Amino acid sequence: MLENKMELKFLAKSENESFARVTVASFASELDPTLEEIDDVKMAVSEAVTNAIIHGYENKGGVVTICAVIEDRELTIEVMDEGIGIENIEKAMEPLYTSRPDLERSGMGFTVMESFMDNIKVESEKGKGTKIIMKKKFALIED
Repeated sequence: MLENKMELKFLAKSENESFARVTVASFASELDPTLEEIDDVKMAVSEAVTNAIIHGYENKGGVVTICAVIEDRELTIEVMDEGIGIENIEKAMEPLYTSRPDLERSGMGFTVMESFMDNIKVESEKGKGTKIIMKKKFALIED
């Protein structure tokens, strides 16, 4: 049963990354998360949005879309762009790999997302864009 859903679209500008992070965190707040859980979500969203802006659109603009769904105390977040896509997803997900060494990127974006979320899946098609699907289950806190 679908409990709640939101969708957010914004221009692929680095100054919108914090807006996206806080918006998704606010949406997730209905799950009564711990501070650590909400920080995990914010960090993962931040990395996914930054990837879309820097790698997907190469800082040339576009639109980033975030869909978030809460179902059975699980938050699913999809971050999508219609940028250049990822040629080799497996390679891109390796720690320290970056497609933009010219920007002195650390290559840890997917590793960070994986460490803060329970599950991450990446779908991409060269020239058509990328979708990052992240899931996190929230514990039920009893008084």
